[in-house]
Amino acid sequence: MAGGSSAEHQLLSRIAAGDGHGENSSYFDGWKAYEMNPFDLRGNRDGVIQMGLAENQLSLDLIEQWIMEHPEASICTAQGASEFRRIANYQDYHGLKEFREAMAKFMGQVRGGKVTFDPDRVVMSGGATGAQDTLAFCLADPGDAYLVPTPYYPAFDRDCCWRSGVKLLPIECHSANNFTLKQEALVSAYDDARRQGIRVKGILVTNPSNPLGTIMDRATLAMLATFATEHGVHLICDEIYAGSVFAKPDFVSIAEVIEHDVPGCNRDLIHIAYSLSKDFGLPGFRVGIVYSYNDDVVACARKMSSFGLVSSQTQHFLAKMLSDAGFMARFLAESARRLAARHDRFIAGLREVGIECLPGNAGLFSWMDLRGMLRDKTHDAELELWRVIIHKVKLNVSPGTSFHCNEPGWFRVCHANMDDETMEVALDRIRRFVRQHQQSKAKAVRWAATRHLRLSLPRRGGAAASHLAISSPLALLSPQSPMVHAS
Repeated sequence: MAGGSSAEHQLLSRIAAGDGHGENSSYFDGWKAYEMNPFDLRGNRDGVIQMGLAENQLSLDLIEQWIMEHPEASICTAQGASEFRRIANYQDYHGLKEFREAMAKFMGQVRGGKVTFDPDRVVMSGGATGAQDTLAFCLADPGDAYLVPTPYYPAFDRDCCWRSGVKLLPIECHSANNFTLKQEALVSAYDDARRQGIRVKGILVTNPSNPLGTIMDRATLAMLATFATEHGVHLICDEIYAGSVFAKPDFVSIAEVIEHDVPGCNRDLIHIAYSLSKDFGLPGFRVGIVYSYNDDVVACARKMSSFGLVSSQTQHFLAKMLSDAGFMARFLAESARRLAARHDRFIAGLREVGIECLPGNAGLFSWMDLRGMLRDKTHDAELELWRVIIHKVKLNVSPGTSFHCNEPGWFRVCHANMDDETMEVALDRIRRFVRQHQQSKAKAVRWAATRHLRLSLPRRGGAAASHLAISSPLALLSPQSPMVHAS
């Protein structure tokens, strides 16, 4: 028996028994479709291609080569075994000093050496998910709210809300200006929350943006830091794609802005989440970082890290690799080159059939515009199209509704998590699908014109002929149209 029907007999907590995890989102539904029928170049070419997972697999060979050249980095080799006892023993909440120092230097290196980070403010967590959960625990009470520009990462609903009970309220952004965050929209969202009696405790932004693949400019970040100071709210900047910028303009960190552009801001309100999951393609290592300028947040987050501390073996290995400044410089440069090449190939492939993406210069994905393929401008129509793409075209892309986008027809497509050959298969599927839609649309237009012509001709045979003309066997969308509903 899983549990009683009444609250008195419920075996699990309300949080555990509820659906606050957000797993019922279309974002996760696409993953499930992939897992049921995963594509494989050699074993299952008819399977679903995973384009819903933001993972960087383009430069793992560089890390593999470094590992071969530095066996001493692992305590599981003859060259590194002398460190075994030290690393295997109990570690306190702070973690290894050499890891925190290497991470602080690397965070500065990723940001072009324009800002330095204090190793004593580096707090570990179980991935970026753990970092956001920790920050929500430290900064807000259940029922308090973060303001978040739309569209935003779907799993923030889990990371910030599930255990901590924080509400996420949208700051509406629009495609007319490439979804740029405007101060008027921020003020409007803040005032709306206050009118509803909701206490706003923070503003949460991703920079570079997931899902847009764009970066925030210096003026916008300065505006946010100033607004946070004036209104006494926290500013949480998720910068987990900071090292995945592959084209101009250069990335600007909030750390740089508060040091050079808004020196008078209240630094106790500024917090950064970082990770090695995206820039390095190491999500399995579960390395998340909370970097706060607030001493009390650092102290509390460090206590919380006992629930998700990175293993000392992982810390030891990464401390060795991150400390190799020459390798890090080569890795970041080559990774950016490969990301740019993959991005450009994907964009060019879509343009062959007239599909555009939001102009982007960062991240592991593109924000694809399929508004012209919707039967009408509604979220239901977007999900209808998405189901066709999942079940018929067999591509797991993520619909804009799952990112809380207020404009139907946008989709996030990840393209750094596969090899070149799989990428070409995916592009072929997209182009074939779009061409089928275009042909069906053209056929519908021709039939409509023919119908209009027939109705305009002088009638012979009276009503029967007129009825025959109207009842043409051609439908507005043929049965072969990819827009037919998927099961």
